[in-house]
Amino acid sequence: MKKSILTAAAILCVSTTALATNVAVDNDTAMQVQLQDVEVLGTRATRTTPVAYSNVSKQQIAEVNHGKDIPFLLSTKPSVVTTSDAGNGIGYSSIRIRGVDPTRINIATNDIPMNDAESHEIYWVNTPDFASTVEDIQMQRGVGTSSNGAGAFGANINLRTQRMSATPYAEVSGSYGSFNTNKETVKAGTGLLGGHWVFDARFSHIASDGYRDRASSKLHSYFVQGGYFYDAGSLKLISFGGKEETYHAWDGISRKMLSTDRTYNPNGEIKHGDEVTGFYDDQLDNYRQTHYQLIWEHNFNTRWHLNLAGHYTDGYGYYQEYKNARTLKEYALTPFTVNGETIKKSSLVRKKIVDSGFGGAVFSLHYTHPQSHVFTLGGAFNHYSNDHYGRVIWVENYLGELAPDHEYYRNNGKKNDFNIYAKGDIKIWQGLRGYLDLQYRHIGYTILGNNDKWDWTASPEHFQTLDIDEQFNFFNPKAGLFYQITPNHTAYTSFAVAHKEPTRNNYTDGLFTVYPKAERLYDCELGYSFQNSRFSAGINFYYMKYKDQLVLNGKLNEIGEAMAENVPDSYRMGVELTAGVKFTEWLKWDVNATFSRNRIQDYVGYVSDYDAEWHELWTQTAIEKGNTTIAMSPSVIVGSNLQFALKGFSAQFQSQYVSRQYLDNFENKDDSLDPYFVSNLNLAYTFKLRSVKAITVGCTIYNLFNERYENNGYSQTAAVYGADGKMTLVSDPRFYPMAGTNVLAHITLSF
Repeated sequence: MKKSILTAAAILCVSTTALATNVAVDNDTAMQVQLQDVEVLGTRATRTTPVAYSNVSKQQIAEVNHGKDIPFLLSTKPSVVTTSDAGNGIGYSSIRIRGVDPTRINIATNDIPMNDAESHEIYWVNTPDFASTVEDIQMQRGVGTSSNGAGAFGANINLRTQRMSATPYAEVSGSYGSFNTNKETVKAGTGLLGGHWVFDARFSHIASDGYRDRASSKLHSYFVQGGYFYDAGSLKLISFGGKEETYHAWDGISRKMLSTDRTYNPNGEIKHGDEVTGFYDDQLDNYRQTHYQLIWEHNFNTRWHLNLAGHYTDGYGYYQEYKNARTLKEYALTPFTVNGETIKKSSLVRKKIVDSGFGGAVFSLHYTHPQSHVFTLGGAFNHYSNDHYGRVIWVENYLGELAPDHEYYRNNGKKNDFNIYAKGDIKIWQGLRGYLDLQYRHIGYTILGNNDKWDWTASPEHFQTLDIDEQFNFFNPKAGLFYQITPNHTAYTSFAVAHKEPTRNNYTDGLFTVYPKAERLYDCELGYSFQNSRFSAGINFYYMKYKDQLVLNGKLNEIGEAMAENVPDSYRMGVELTAGVKFTEWLKWDVNATFSRNRIQDYVGYVSDYDAEWHELWTQTAIEKGNTTIAMSPSVIVGSNLQFALKGFSAQFQSQYVSRQYLDNFENKDDSLDPYFVSNLNLAYTFKLRSVKAITVGCTIYNLFNERYENNGYSQTAAVYGADGKMTLVSDPRFYPMAGTNVLAHITLSF
């Protein structure tokens, strides 16, 4: 049925395009140029900005965009590591840059924040196939330029939605391959109507069974935009969004199981005692997210340009979990009696819901003086509100009165985020330019209500009370120099300061009465590059010094929840190498490598003490580790992309090597991900027919050499005491296995 709808949509879009060709079109050259070039993003780095960044073009995205999430489309860029819960890059996936985790990476589309204001993450599964309507992507490593919203603490990913086309078009594409993975996309645009109007639309469907058991994904998304263009600018209304249904694959498996039952997924287990008797069918995550953007761009003259945008994101969703043998009062349920026995624990199904709204405005005003200087004044105000609440929808053998959708907790998070920045790129002397970027950011954050965690320490016991009202004021200066030594040689250096407020989890999973502190980052960058028509090379040195970085150190809060704690001193330092060679017009090779050292100084970690006789955790032991490697921070990352294109045939051979990653900060080899080397081969052939502008057919072979590897996991370390009282550290880590060799075939028809 869904595929039939997509087919009907394709026919409709093609018909609309055919009709558009018969409409009078103003082919004024200036207007066509303006359609392509009017967008200016205030947070983008330019050629002379002294920061480390990579640009990914629309064509580069299209060559690899056959179904996988955006993180995997960027996997061969410098310092990038990706993860996937389902094991095949579809569904819940994430990206790390220089070891920086997703909560510290600012994501923006058209300068509008995409990160969740509370968790600071972006869940790519909520906007599936967004890559099909992205014009280009800029990935900044380090603090980068001033950005809007949360998460700007070590890396930025800036996306720009597709430019409007002055000529009509239509495109239909589909993919199918391993794990019953399929993707169908329909795109169309009217071209310029009446000399001023343009409309574009895209509809997509992605589904996959996943590599791991039951790790399925059912994803739908859309993108529509309409624009009015006039001599000095444009007004565009954009809406995009997605709806996802994914089966949980949130828990990893043991090292032993990697060999015996590699695809096993423990989520949804139904247990009686220690025996697994089945799996819960509705262990699902359901979420709908809709974005609206209204963007006005205006050129006052050749020097002054204004970008003003209003936005709103509506999100609603929930997930259900089967929980085995849970204490009833933790869910505000009354124990019940069976045959004279009081039942205090029972299996149940809980449903956790979020209902959020995020809106605001962003602006940037640009002044450009030819060959001399560029100034930008920009900023944003955003408001966020999110209701969190939970319900119990079923209890095994429950004899009490269970109200329909029994609600057991509810709280609300609100956040106001304001920032303003001013930056300038000024010619100092011949090829030497100076860069200054000053940002002030204010955050007000409140959480009120009851958390979902039962406070066993209270008298009387009750749910954890949340009464958080925090205010932050940050000043984030950035300065640097860029030097055009010769037409082929450039160099730059920069220093930047960034701050980051704690996430929601840092509060809800932290100590009840002592709140975490904000984090601070000092970032020094020094780079050099060479480029001519055949060869390019670059080197970038970085030193990122953290103050009060929040890390999971094994410490538990008052009720035994793992919490993040500020560590006084830590750093990341390294060198990033890039090179590209164009052997011929049809053969080129791009490579990059990062060598880094990522350390916490004077680290103190905590392990829970496990009593061998009573089989329970009861206290914690502090272990002074000293200087140690930061978790999930590989010291070596190498990427390679060998590309061939001749007479319609194209091939890409992509490879990535990632060195050992420790799952916690104890630097224990047993608690680590083994190094891995993975290669993908992408083959395609493009040809034309009389009634079709272009047809591209091809296939991608992922993990070509069938590497057995894991790219994510977590540690579970405890201190075990024997009869003699001697302590032994025992680790029992969990891993997320990735798929072996798998294939995805694809076809695209362009009209």
